[in-house]
Amino acid sequence: QVQLVESGGGLVQPGGSLRLSCTASGRIFSINTMGWYRQAPGKERELVALITSDRSTNYADSMKGRFTISRDSAKNTVYLQMNSLKPEDTAVYYCNADRIVDITWRTYVEVWGQGTLVTVSA
Repeated sequence: QVQLVESGGGLVQPGGSLRLSCTASGRIFSINTMGWYRQAPGKERELVALITSDRSTNYADSMKGRFTISRDSAKNTVYLQMNSLKPEDTAVYYCNADRIVDITWRTYVEVWGQGTLVTVSA
């Protein structure tokens, strides 16, 4: 079994920064695209950013220039550096991997972490 575990959420003041991490655990052979999504209270889950296995990135328009996604394939970890945070960035942030293959060649699709809460408030 594989799983994703996020960390790094918390309370931050407007204009501040946070760095989220998400590590995949298990007997992993490869991970395809990883990404971050978020869900604010009363709203639907939305895309924040994606990064492919060859490190191509894609961002939601409202995050461009403020958020940076990166990954360390050796550590099976994806990061989200969030700068210039705004109160409207308050949400639960979820890590996602669209396809993970373990060393037995079992494929897991649409794997989600449990989420980490980011609160931006004075």
